[in-house]
Amino acid sequence: MPGTFTTVYIVAFELDDRDQAVRAFEPRVAANEEAAMEVLITKHVGVVVWRRQNDPVVGEEGESEVVFSVGRVGEFG
Repeated sequence: MPGTFTTVYIVAFELDDRDQAVRAFEPRVAANEEAAMEVLITKHVGVVVWRRQNDPVVGEEGESEVVFSVGRVGEFG
């Protein structure tokens, strides 16, 4: 659709002192899905990659669509 674009996000998780999955960093924008999936899972207990369709002309952001999820994850969006 003209004027729309897709944004891909990634976030990784670590375990806290109560063994709960917490964000290792705030969600980051990735160049594309392939680049986002290159995060090394060996450094984190979980990784989530998701995308959203955006239409800046009308100021709308679509629903999150999980592309890839592995390991232990918590709240990500």
